[in-house]
Amino acid sequence: MQTYDIFKSLAIIIIFAKLFGIGARRLKAPQVVGEIIAGLLIGPSILGWVDNTPFITQMAEIGVILLMFSAGLGTDIKELKKTGPIAFLIACSGVFVPLVGGTAFYMFYYGTGGFGSPEFIEAVFVGTIMTATSVSITVETLKELGFLKSRVGTTIMAAAIIDDVIGILVLTFVISFKDKDISLGNVCFRTIMFFIFAIGVGFVTYKLFQMIDRKYPHTRRIPIAGLALCFAMAYIAEDLFGIADITGAYVAGIILCSISDSDYIARKMDINSYMLFGPIFFASIGLKTDLDDFSVSLFWFSVGFVIVALLTKIIGCSIMAKICRFNLRESIICGVGMMTRGEVALIVSQKGLSVGLISPVYFSAVILLILVSSIATPVLLKMLFSKAQSESVPIEE
Repeated sequence: MQTYDIFKSLAIIIIFAKLFGIGARRLKAPQVVGEIIAGLLIGPSILGWVDNTPFITQMAEIGVILLMFSAGLGTDIKELKKTGPIAFLIACSGVFVPLVGGTAFYMFYYGTGGFGSPEFIEAVFVGTIMTATSVSITVETLKELGFLKSRVGTTIMAAAIIDDVIGILVLTFVISFKDKDISLGNVCFRTIMFFIFAIGVGFVTYKLFQMIDRKYPHTRRIPIAGLALCFAMAYIAEDLFGIADITGAYVAGIILCSISDSDYIARKMDINSYMLFGPIFFASIGLKTDLDDFSVSLFWFSVGFVIVALLTKIIGCSIMAKICRFNLRESIICGVGMMTRGEVALIVSQKGLSVGLISPVYFSAVILLILVSSIATPVLLKMLFSKAQSESVPIEE
């Protein structure tokens, strides 16, 4: 392949990803689903116009890092403090139940070679994919219905943030277990050491950025320095502590989420992500999705995967919300609001693929989950809120 051929591939990816993304958005589906389908169409499985080269893989990895950095920047620390304890409990339950349910489903469907075997680790990884939550569609629905700032709305948003943090930690553990030379104690030690390091470096970095922000507000040097921090933390997490690079990128975003120009940094990151790295990342998932081995058995696995992922998230979050003294309808709303999947589920799946924890053919199940949850969530939320209003059941402000 000639060096300049990559420009043709990039042009095809960007054009098709954006066209299909716009089409998906007009059909009320997440834009990322359109971009993934575009990658599937132009990839080796169908048209064969673009191959998943090492260069595209590396560009996609940058896309993952930027997405997680942006997610960290979007974290609202004040919101976390306000609804923290309840949101934390709901998030923990919303991670634990899907993790156990997903693991059990995979073991029931394919069997397992026993605790610690490669098959068992694959089963746990399938459960890990199910732990992810993406509430962007839930937020839009709550905003439209006027309940975004209600107690239920703020709890869902805070729980989703905590959910992602816990999910990434679970991913770090599962990836580490793939290396048989690494013990559970070693994994825990390295994870704890990374977060001790992140707290120390984060505090110093935060103060430094605050000082720069006061002296040079709203200047391009701030997002440039933020991007450098993002890449540095990703490298340090992976190379020095042996945990997922996306964890480092996410932590970098959290470090900067409270400075005055955090929104300015996020906007600059979004430009890079929206125009180039985001479409390449989501299209690369389609490029890697292997339809050659897709079978009737895999179809039923995908259907079961979606059902288990949706039900376990609803059950886990709803039960804990009820324990935390929400009424029954509010508890169900919390569960339904947390069941959407999006970028984080894809990022977790992509990471598992890169370390050999999952086959590309299973991406079809993840894509189906994102599509079904994205369509079902706003419909169910509107029904629940409408019924509550018709029965004069208050949703606490």
